[in-house]
Amino acid sequence: MNNLLKIAIAGASGRMGHMLIEAVNAADDTQLAGALDVASSPAIGQDAAAFSGKLSGVAISADLSAGLADADYLIDFTRPEGTLKYLEYCAEHGIKMIIGTTGFDDAGKAAIAEAAKKTAIVFAPNMSVGVTVTMKLLELAAKSFAEGYDIEIIEAHHRHKVDAPSGTALKMGEVIASAIGRDLNEVAVYAREGETGERDPSSIGFATIRGGDIVGDHTVLFAGIGERVEISHKSSSRVTYANGSLRAARFLQDKQHGLFDMNDVIGLR
Repeated sequence: MNNLLKIAIAGASGRMGHMLIEAVNAADDTQLAGALDVASSPAIGQDAAAFSGKLSGVAISADLSAGLADADYLIDFTRPEGTLKYLEYCAEHGIKMIIGTTGFDDAGKAAIAEAAKKTAIVFAPNMSVGVTVTMKLLELAAKSFAEGYDIEIIEAHHRHKVDAPSGTALKMGEVIASAIGRDLNEVAVYAREGETGERDPSSIGFATIRGGDIVGDHTVLFAGIGERVEISHKSSSRVTYANGSLRAARFLQDKQHGLFDMNDVIGLR
């Protein structure tokens, strides 16, 4: 039992939190060691696995010292402001982090890189193994379609998602831009309305859809004259993110510090 990965979950009462808790409890090499949520959550003090009909013996807490007392890892899919608070505590106490939170600005990303000097972190906008492989396919495709093809990224998520474009869509844009020698900050187009004029051939466009319970769909369109190529990834369940997060935790077992992503985790670096 001593070799179990002792994992705490942030945002424990949310949809992703529930999925992560179920994944940790289902795996034979992991143990739920803590559960965190905001102080205003009505779930504070409740058993973290009560939603599943099985008790874990771990209460949801808003206190970091209590919620992380027995944990060696924290998996966090919450909001940037919450993640950065957890990040500081984890860095100071040597707790490894798996961060799937999106919406960080440059300062937030820099804070994560700085914390990785003290503890080991896997930081990725999408923990899906399939999405990670898709990113590699996009890198290859972009190099082949750098000239004569217009590049558009279309993403769709559920009605509750608060950031747009999605972190995964932005990462796809970054991968593509890097592959063809462009700066995404200079060529990204996030909105079109009215009389926009002809499309700038160097631009990378983004389109965002929000509705219903869509878990996450991403399509990159390379549109040329007489043909188009589409590379898509569609998620039907959050379980893929949960399983990828556990794989990331296993990857960190022998790491004391450093910043990694899912390419490192699945060996595509």
